Amino acid sequence: MRKRLLLAALGTLILFPLAGWGILAIFRDNSLAIMFRSPVAVWLQIPSGIALGFALGYGAQYVVSRPFLGGVEKKYSRIIAGLKLKHWHIIFISLCAGFGEELLFRGAIQPLIGLWITAIVFVAIHGYLDPRDWKMTVYGVYMTLAIAALGYYTDYMGIIGASLAHAGIDYVLFRHLIKSGKSQFNDRIEIELPQENMFETNLDETDSQTITTEKATNTLNKPLLLL
Repeated sequence: MRKRLLLAALGTLILFPLAGWGILAIFRDNSLAIMFRSPVAVWLQIPSGIALGFALGYGAQYVVSRPFLGGVEKKYSRIIAGLKLKHWHIIFISLCAGFGEELLFRGAIQPLIGLWITAIVFVAIHGYLDPRDWKMTVYGVYMTLAIAALGYYTDYMGIIGASLAHAGIDYVLFRHLIKSGKSQFNDRIEIELPQENMFETNLDETDSQTITTEKATNTLNKPLLLL
């Protein structure tokens, strides 16, 4: 399961920019120059992009941690925690998503259809603007504003910083959801342990990991509160 996620991240990093370049090349000349536009020097984009990403990421963490969104956070934090990702996995996946998705959406699609339409489409594709789920939509509205901020950053600063900002958002959310999921798992063990002893239930660690992996597999294609 973890291997599938890492391969998907690598595919995003490789295929999304290629798709963006192909789309942009159909409608615009100098497609690569547009896609990799950098009005400001890269060495200035790196710290500012990371700072923006962490700020937006902690903002997303605040939103998803509100009591009325508790059920959403608990559901997806258990899934993320169940993947048992190492720290380098989180960094790798965040960077792949950040650069792959930004080069496609902010680099290629935004110049064609506009900043706000791109932001709305991007968040809707991730499943966060769902009229059937108002809680998820609240989170989606915040994410739309955050992605619009990345769009403005791209136009005024550059795509490299925007990509790092995107990666920063995912990194913060990954860390938060993993921490929250582990906390729920520990609380659940403490609560259920007496009952398991009463009925002499014998669920070993391998069985537990299998169940967790199956749940994660069944929900991989659903919104995970990440970008």
